[in-house]
Amino acid sequence: MADLQLYQYILIGLLFIWSGFIRSGLGFGGAVLTLPFLLLIIDDPLVFLPIIGVHLMVFSLLITWQSRQRVQQAAIKDQAAESTIDWRYLRYALLIMIVPKMIGIFGLLTLSGSLMSAIIYVIVIAYAISYVLNRPFKSNHRGLDIFFLVLGGYVSGTSLIGAPLIAAVFAAHVSREKLRDTLFVLWFILVVIKLSSFVVAGVDLQLMHHLWLLPCAYIGHLFGQQVHSKLMSADTQVFYRVLGTVLILVSSLGLMKTLMT
Repeated sequence: MADLQLYQYILIGLLFIWSGFIRSGLGFGGAVLTLPFLLLIIDDPLVFLPIIGVHLMVFSLLITWQSRQRVQQAAIKDQAAESTIDWRYLRYALLIMIVPKMIGIFGLLTLSGSLMSAIIYVIVIAYAISYVLNRPFKSNHRGLDIFFLVLGGYVSGTSLIGAPLIAAVFAAHVSREKLRDTLFVLWFILVVIKLSSFVVAGVDLQLMHHLWLLPCAYIGHLFGQQVHSKLMSADTQVFYRVLGTVLILVSSLGLMKTLMT
């Protein structure tokens, strides 16, 4: 990112504020709702995925620690309190996802950056269409659960944007109160696997850019924390339709740009 103009750095900073807001506000979507915009600035997923991955790790740990603190405080006050993480379903899902996750990482490291960008745009367009039509991914059958987890694991391996598929399955089996924290533990585990693969493959982790992008994401994180409970109880249909429309336009533009180069 050394050859960018000042306005591009500003845009990247704003987009990471947005990603932090979405991640902590909804519990998922920080990558899938941000990466298409970032790829319009630099058309190479391997530039941004290490940064997004580290952010996922940091904020997953932060939110999990905060949830643990609340449970301990409730226990001290003799209030009924249980873990905010569904460890049983988490272990079950990971066993299904681990192999397709590794296959996806291998594809990311071996395919060209432009091809991976095109694949990411196509996946995001599919997600965005479901948002616009108000037909979010839902799972109510064990076979469909496994299919979504396998596909979500593979997509997560290629680009860290498997969250809508994975969250659809977890939402059907994990209570609403435990869903966000359980997903954050899952994101942490999946990102550790991905970043470890990056290190082994010699991918540039963009460590210098973490110094200014992590604070940007933290600003968004704080805003997301403030509105999390409201987002969980509110009807977000209009929000998703508008966002879906924007994602379709941006991803279509990016896809055409990628295919023409």
